[in-house]
Amino acid sequence: MANASGLVAPTLPSLRRRFSPTLGVYRSGFWSYDGVSRRMVCSSAAQGAEKLSPAESKARRLVSKGCKLVGCGSALPSIQISNDDLSEIVDTNDEWISVRTGIRNRRILSRKDSLTALATEAAQKALQMAEVEPNDVDLVLLCTSTPEDLFGSAPQIQKALGCSHNPLAYDITAACSGFLLGLVSAACYIRGGGFNNVLVIGADALSRYVDWTDRGSCILFGDAAGAVLLQSCDSEEDGLFAFDMHSDGEGQRHLKAGMKEDNTDQELATNGSLLELLPKGSSSYSCIEMNGKEVFRFAVRVVPHSIELALEKAGLGVSSIDWLILHQANQRIIDAVATRLEVPQERVISNLANYGNTSAASIPLALDEAVRSGKVQAGDTIATAGFGAGLTWGSAIIRWG
Repeated sequence: MANASGLVAPTLPSLRRRFSPTLGVYRSGFWSYDGVSRRMVCSSAAQGAEKLSPAESKARRLVSKGCKLVGCGSALPSIQISNDDLSEIVDTNDEWISVRTGIRNRRILSRKDSLTALATEAAQKALQMAEVEPNDVDLVLLCTSTPEDLFGSAPQIQKALGCSHNPLAYDITAACSGFLLGLVSAACYIRGGGFNNVLVIGADALSRYVDWTDRGSCILFGDAAGAVLLQSCDSEEDGLFAFDMHSDGEGQRHLKAGMKEDNTDQELATNGSLLELLPKGSSSYSCIEMNGKEVFRFAVRVVPHSIELALEKAGLGVSSIDWLILHQANQRIIDAVATRLEVPQERVISNLANYGNTSAASIPLALDEAVRSGKVQAGDTIATAGFGAGLTWGSAIIRWG
């Protein structure tokens, strides 16, 4: 079966008994790693010559596809809040915040602004860079933990972009790891599903779930959107070399935003009504609750190991990395991971000081700025990793362009 590393067991007898023909296995996006050519291939396709049915031949052509990143974009709210601004509402100052986090400014959506509009703007820029029309988009993945509709905001982005042939659009919720999950999901659709153009958008407005009287958390978060377009290509051009993903629900207590508890006494009296037991119909989420020390320990422990695993699967060493782009949560975490991996600071991309922790938007936002500034060039190899609530974490080794 496929696992979080992107690898599969060499044979799948149980699946073959259940699904006929083997197209079902191929189209599931299962693949194994070919260390010679540094690309992902379907495990069954590497099992030697065999007579293929028409369906199997079609499946093999599908999984011989690769995917590459051909466009990126980002969008930011107009309101900027500095550390000095925050010092007017909580007991803090610029030095206290910047020394502990590396953050100096953050952008915040106003009450009138829409996260969906921000995500749409980022997606439009990615399409423009890639020179792809909205009607050529096969799938829209919105990675967010703060949708503006309980049932998801991705279809509204698909509508706003003008994708008139109604491609599938849906949300992925994995907090600060969301963009990485979206990236790998997009690759699965392209390699195993025959899709050609997939938009992956990371967008969050965590400012809406921050306790602005808590100086330990309100200093950290900002709002933003970032997007990339993954496009199908020949397997030799494949731009996703390997990935590694995990979750640990045991750590949920360290970082969460749970449902608000209704403290109303709802005990059913002898002559009480059933209505007294039912939800009030106005459920909402609490503000973000975080144990900063535990999250820091978690990140500096799991992120370097995850990147090392992904590099090993890709058949690459740290010296092959042109750039390290991590989820922008805390500069001390970024520095600690870079030190552990022995990546020099000049190869670490960070825009945390300007925007704070923008959750699922942080990696595509940093990538977009680095590409548009000319820092990241076509053909550059990037190690990237996300980590956050769940707890979830993951890494991917990718090539830009």
